[in-house]
Amino acid sequence: MNVARAILPASLLLAVSCQSVEPAETYDVLIENAVIYDGLGGPGRAGDVALREGRIAFVGDDAPGRARDVIDADGLAVAPGFINLLSWSNEALLYDGFGESALRQGVTLEVMGEGVSMGPLTDTMAEDMAAAQGSIAYDVSWRSLGGYLDTLEESGIAINVASYAGAATIRMNVLGKADVDPTAEELDEMKALLREAMEEGAMGVASSLIYPPGAYAETGELIALTRQAGQCGGIYATHLRSEGDRFLESVDEALTIGRETGTPIHFFHLKVGGEQNFPKMADALGAIDAARADGMTVTADMYLYNASGTTLGASVPPWVQAGGTEAMIERLQDDEIRARVIAEMRDPDADWENVMALAGGPENVMLVVASKETLKPLIGMRIDEIAALWGVSPEDAVLDLLIKEEGRPEAIYFTMSEDNLLEVMRKPYVSFASDAVAMAPRGAFLESGMHPRSYGNFARVFAHYVREEDVMSVAEAVRRMTSLPAGVLSLEDRGVLAEGYRADLVIFDPQTMQDHATYIEPHQFSTGVDTVFVNGVAALRDGEPTGALPGRAIRGRGWLGHEDGGCRASVRSWDETGPVAGASSSKTTEPGGGDSAGAGTSADR
Repeated sequence: MNVARAILPASLLLAVSCQSVEPAETYDVLIENAVIYDGLGGPGRAGDVALREGRIAFVGDDAPGRARDVIDADGLAVAPGFINLLSWSNEALLYDGFGESALRQGVTLEVMGEGVSMGPLTDTMAEDMAAAQGSIAYDVSWRSLGGYLDTLEESGIAINVASYAGAATIRMNVLGKADVDPTAEELDEMKALLREAMEEGAMGVASSLIYPPGAYAETGELIALTRQAGQCGGIYATHLRSEGDRFLESVDEALTIGRETGTPIHFFHLKVGGEQNFPKMADALGAIDAARADGMTVTADMYLYNASGTTLGASVPPWVQAGGTEAMIERLQDDEIRARVIAEMRDPDADWENVMALAGGPENVMLVVASKETLKPLIGMRIDEIAALWGVSPEDAVLDLLIKEEGRPEAIYFTMSEDNLLEVMRKPYVSFASDAVAMAPRGAFLESGMHPRSYGNFARVFAHYVREEDVMSVAEAVRRMTSLPAGVLSLEDRGVLAEGYRADLVIFDPQTMQDHATYIEPHQFSTGVDTVFVNGVAALRDGEPTGALPGRAIRGRGWLGHEDGGCRASVRSWDETGPVAGASSSKTTEPGGGDSAGAGTSADR
């Protein structure tokens, strides 16, 4: 017996006992006085949200119990963290793991891998990746896609990441950069590589059919890879073969791949360029609507600007790029080949996608990325201005920039119609994606310009299309950024503000959220986001990064680390509205290499 306890008065014993009783619930974080948007499209409602051990523990009125950290939201909106279905932060997060331009917009998940992914890599591909690095340098220590995801986690990231397996990357492992078709044996090898990537956590296979060597893939090759991805619980996502003169044919190709394989189809940055092609968007949306009515799972994403951003290589024919950058530069210095390239760049009936032509000419193409010191003064200039400065034709200016910049210059192309943007935006199956790099106005990021979508895409939804244009409500905008993309990726435990779900969430003011980045001055953070939690940890607090790096790699349904992962001869039972009861979920790697089941349905708790 404890003697000291034995001689205490009974009244004091009772007091000590009462003081040791804990409340009914104890939370890590309690967010009070919030306007709650659940991510499913329901209207905002007043209430509390509580977090415990990385998950949402309570959503409703007057949370019982207490918390170590109490946040008075004071009427601000609380929603699931926003999901960016197309990011190019592959390298940037190795350099700066905070992903600050995305984090400050409420993004908690960046999905990468359009056409090219960071694995699988042959030794030669890894050497090429290292050699192609510019101001952002890193050790290419991995060879598999799973190894890259592990490397990101180990280096520390503030936001979650996921990746598709790039169809072009799979192709390069087997066929290199040549414009050739695979043999049956080579196609089997490509499918095996894709299967490995899916079992390492890829969300599906993604193509980018405008850029070599991905442009060399025929439809049959894509069908075979897509069927394999579907058997591993993944999707087929695509940058169409043409977003211009052959836009409708390219939409039809993607839908054909879906019909042939039974695999869900997702369109990256659904858009059409060139004034003569603007009327085609209605027909494309009609074809997608018809496919959905027939039972196909078809979704899309978009960014909120009428200008695209990509390499200047999109303005030269694909055949000259065969074999990679060094081969292209060598060809462009041959007078006869150069003359042929320029002739094809000027040919209005050429059988390839000339993005400069779609923009209406060199006066509508702005140089934004150049790493060479001698070229940096040209950033922000249009191609016709650079041509006049150099005393050459616009086509020669493009080719000279490609040579001088070793194939890496990037430009903004003013190709699109605002009316088309609104037309696409009104479709309920369309989410929002930046198609850009998560960055910050510091270090290597300041060495070049950038498309403003890196800093403003998600804020622009609320600032321009909710408040100014009244295209949709706050609740619908939140749904498009949360449960809709979560459904596309089969994420059962993210994208909804409900008990048991992962604690990825954002506290923000939809009435003041504002983008500030412009084409001329892109390096400007958006405002209006107060706090962002990633896996239950505040990565942003009071509008500023906390320094915490709680991000994790989220892996797809084929991941072997999943309790019922692996590839099977069937496709998933999902659509973009969410999981069918009993379907297995995508998982998140936990610190220490463990995993836990998603909380979306009773079947996986």
